[in-house]
Amino acid sequence: MNAAAPRGRRLPLVLRNPSFGRVWTAQLLTQAAGRMFQVGAVWWLVGFAGGERRGLESGLFLMVSTLPAVALAPVVARVVARHAHRTVLAVAAAVAGAVAVPVALWAYAGDLPMPAVYAVGLALAACQAVFDPCLTTSVPELVEDTDIEAATGFELSTQSLAGLGGGLLGPLLVDAGGLPAVVAVCGTAYLLAALLVASARFRHATGTSDAPQEPQDGSMAGGEGHGTPAAPRTLRQILAGLPFIRRVLLCFAAANLFTTAVYVVMPLYTRGVLHSTGSTVATLEAALGAGTLVGSFTGARVPGRPIAVGSACLAVMAVALGLPGLWAGHATATGALAVAGWCVGVIGVRFVALFQRLVPTADKPGFFAVMQALLGATFPLSSLVFGALGDHLGARALCLVQGAGLVPVALALWWLGGRARPDAPRTGTGDAATAAHLTPAGETS
Repeated sequence: MNAAAPRGRRLPLVLRNPSFGRVWTAQLLTQAAGRMFQVGAVWWLVGFAGGERRGLESGLFLMVSTLPAVALAPVVARVVARHAHRTVLAVAAAVAGAVAVPVALWAYAGDLPMPAVYAVGLALAACQAVFDPCLTTSVPELVEDTDIEAATGFELSTQSLAGLGGGLLGPLLVDAGGLPAVVAVCGTAYLLAALLVASARFRHATGTSDAPQEPQDGSMAGGEGHGTPAAPRTLRQILAGLPFIRRVLLCFAAANLFTTAVYVVMPLYTRGVLHSTGSTVATLEAALGAGTLVGSFTGARVPGRPIAVGSACLAVMAVALGLPGLWAGHATATGALAVAGWCVGVIGVRFVALFQRLVPTADKPGFFAVMQALLGATFPLSSLVFGALGDHLGARALCLVQGAGLVPVALALWWLGGRARPDAPRTGTGDAATAAHLTPAGETS
């Protein structure tokens, strides 16, 4: 066993755990496909198909594309808790592919009407709203407990890679082949992801293979009875039992009102300030994705308690997102987005890894669904508001609004770290050391 340990440490988790590697690759494909369609469609609206209200139209599209994560949270929580995770993941990816491929054929045959573009964005977002929290919940079924941080790093880095790859390819494909090319590539990626998930093996604490009848939400967390899981708690009950985490999520939801506006501001900034093409949008998306990727893999090495690190990163993001409004230019915008992306990656790793250990196993399906809903709740509003503002304010002014809006959120999170007490782990999934890591100086958990 001692001889095997060094070999295991020399290999990345995705290589020494084939099932996790397949599921992680599937996540990369689905998120890259979703991001590719979103960025490609927004650039198509801003650069080609949009009229005088291209800002409002692109913002409305992003709003439609982000509503499912919020509206479907209760349904997603029940589905993830009651059904085999491999089945849920495979079906979600297959349905997305089944939607995208026929639409791609339709688009190649003739002009795709605008309502159809909105409908595809809504359908793909709905499938992704099921896929993402289900995969997060499935991490303990795919890796050993000692690999949870590594798995979380890979999982969160997927969004960075997806932003890097999907954000880069989306505008370029629109410039080269129009929206039909983007939809076709997306459909292929989703179908391949479904095959990868179906070929993976999910294990449970009992050591059995993935099966719908296996309890996943209660018995592994010490549920009582003859192997029957405890009744799942409602989303309201889950958050009521985690007051500190609830306040942290609310802070990040408020931050997302300004940070996610970057997906509306970037194309408008490219067209109105830089007077450039889709290649520039791709470069800015790549800078954001690369920064987030680096942050995902270096976040664990940033010293300090999560609250202190989070508030500091929000303050840095405020400066980075506002900077292109003061000094316009390709280099300024690219560097600012890379820095902002790094902050996003660091925050994600520090807090999601912490939640994995502090949230009880039985509550994880509901918690990660409601986490996605809370963090995504402001995205539709942000897209609509900043899209509408983009028709009346310049893109440089929008950058300044983004930066200014993050300042009070960073201060609120810092204040929370000095006054609130962390939620103590309620089951064996957490540990006292993790809780103590969150405790502000001078307190005990």
